[in-house]
Amino acid sequence: MLATLGALPLLAWPLRDARAQFRVEVAGVGLTQFPFSVVNFRGNEAASPNMAAIVRANLERSGQFRFVEPLAGALDETAHPDLSTWRGQGADSLLTGSVSRLADGRFDVRFRLWDAVRGQDLGGLSYPVTEADLRLAAHRVSDHVYEKITGDKGVFSTRIAYVTKVGVRHTLWVADADGENPRAALTSTEPIISPSWAPGGTQLAYVSFEARKPVIYTHDLASGRRRLLANFRGSNSAPAWSPDGRQLLLTLSLSGNSQVYVISADGGEPRRLTHSNSIDTEAVYSPDGQSIYFISDRGGSPQIYRMGAGGGNAQRLSFSGNYNISPAPSPDGRWLAYISRVAGAFRLHVMELASGTVTALTNTSADESPSFAPNSRLIIYASRDRGQDALMTSTVDGRIKSRLTGAQGDIREPEWGPFMR
Repeated sequence: MLATLGALPLLAWPLRDARAQFRVEVAGVGLTQFPFSVVNFRGNEAASPNMAAIVRANLERSGQFRFVEPLAGALDETAHPDLSTWRGQGADSLLTGSVSRLADGRFDVRFRLWDAVRGQDLGGLSYPVTEADLRLAAHRVSDHVYEKITGDKGVFSTRIAYVTKVGVRHTLWVADADGENPRAALTSTEPIISPSWAPGGTQLAYVSFEARKPVIYTHDLASGRRRLLANFRGSNSAPAWSPDGRQLLLTLSLSGNSQVYVISADGGEPRRLTHSNSIDTEAVYSPDGQSIYFISDRGGSPQIYRMGAGGGNAQRLSFSGNYNISPAPSPDGRWLAYISRVAGAFRLHVMELASGTVTALTNTSADESPSFAPNSRLIIYASRDRGQDALMTSTVDGRIKSRLTGAQGDIREPEWGPFMR
């Protein structure tokens, strides 16, 4: 029996359509992958997009699934497939489904997941959605399959933010986790940098130069309303939300050099957390809110440090190389992604925090701005690939990489959003 879920929640975007779509290219082979198959959803030809194709692309991009070509024949969620033949085809799991129009004009997306190894029906769901929400429904189907098979929560229905520059036009975009369905949250002739998601995924903080100096705004995505958070003397940069959403870390130059401060999410006076004669910047909270990771050149070159959330003594964490920036802790607290300069090349690295073991994930030369998916399984970052700026994702072991390539312009500053509340 299919369970029916209510209408899927979406942000009410008062935003402009993107000028370019993205495509995904997956490269690499993981050590362990779940072989799966999905057949075209019955009735999908009457609606766009292709639900089965989106589910396939999502699962392959995760690095944990390997697609098996489906057998001939039509199947939907009401069918009872001969699972032994699918197992013989090499598929451990099978997804079937349908898309049908309801009397009120919405679409009913139904699906069922099968375990071909054990010969079990793993159940199914029904998503009644508007036509505009069909892609989100496909992402929710992908999340369901991912969680059933791996035991981890899927991130396909989350969102990413990033910045592009085309000519003098700077745009802050918010898109689906696969790069599709982008919407422009802000466009300016002045730079926009450092987008940071608030917990719950309804707000972004960012730095705008529209006042001809760096100032920090918070931006409600549903209404489009912005609020000036920090416009203090000197530079205001590098906002990062606390896990509870009550405050933000900032880099301010009130003292003459850049230092780390904390400010209430409602504004007010900032409180200084670092007290050095060096540049301290790019501060982010640990997932539990008890620690802060930041960059400082107090040792002579930019390195990653950790201190308590209230400030105090800082411990240096990075020792490989003489230039390490952009710390990004994983939501599960196990990993720290960052960018290290190696022989002049800026490359994505990840550190296992418990052991201090560091692994280089790329061999490219222009990586920047890593950010973990909310399930800690993937990292998004910007890079330059085959002569073009690109958004990339990588598994934590670096074995599977996906390329989300924009049609034009500089692509920078990606930030993976949290699970929606």
